[in-house]
Amino acid sequence: MNGRIAKELQEVRQWGGACGVRPIGGDARRWEGLLLPNNPPYNAGAFRFELSFSPNHPLVPPRATLRTSIYHPGVDPSGIVCQPLTSTQHWVPTTRALQVLQDLLVLLDNPDPQRVLRPDLARELQHQPEVFQCRAQEHTCRHAEPRPDPHTQP
Repeated sequence: MNGRIAKELQEVRQWGGACGVRPIGGDARRWEGLLLPNNPPYNAGAFRFELSFSPNHPLVPPRATLRTSIYHPGVDPSGIVCQPLTSTQHWVPTTRALQVLQDLLVLLDNPDPQRVLRPDLARELQHQPEVFQCRAQEHTCRHAEPRPDPHTQP
């Protein structure tokens, strides 16, 4: 395993915003885990993510994808995330995987009208926030994974 990626994996595993982070199928360049949002309506569940690293990492940004369906204006139906931090024009090679996941969690916790992949949901959030919250809560209850019990975490 690449030394930097191994070090970053350890760093992410110590962070409280995600759990169960591990390489997928032994591939050090593909991780999965559960993001644990802090704010309603998403904090009722956990959201599986995948973080994929290019062979040219850290010169090329990793790609974060949500594998759990979410009712969110910044995440498209296929799980692609509006994350400027990982775009090639904003990427800085010193950015750590932990920062990418922290940025993703901030996006989930605080939908941003400037980071939109689903304009219909952004409009709903802006003009009918109660309707948006209700639909997002229902979607989270239906699709999100159960949050792990913090008392059983290592």
